[in-house]
Amino acid sequence: MARIAGVDLPRDKAIEYALPIIYGIGLSSGRQILAQAGIDPRTKVRDMTEAETAKLREIIEREWRVEGDLRRQ
Repeated sequence: MARIAGVDLPRDKAIEYALPIIYGIGLSSGRQILAQAGIDPRTKVRDMTEAETAKLREIIEREWRVEGDLRRQ
């Protein structure tokens, strides 16, 4: 199970549609993040490697304000 920004992403969804579950990331910004990470948007969350998950986590933590930080603002 991929855990990004404190949110468990559903295993059976494509990563393109799983990222918007994170508060502060919509469909278009999720696609930008995936393009930046070089990950195919149709990849299922369960099929992602640990390296891909770590890369997504790093991009989101470094460049995006999500979840608790965004809610506090």
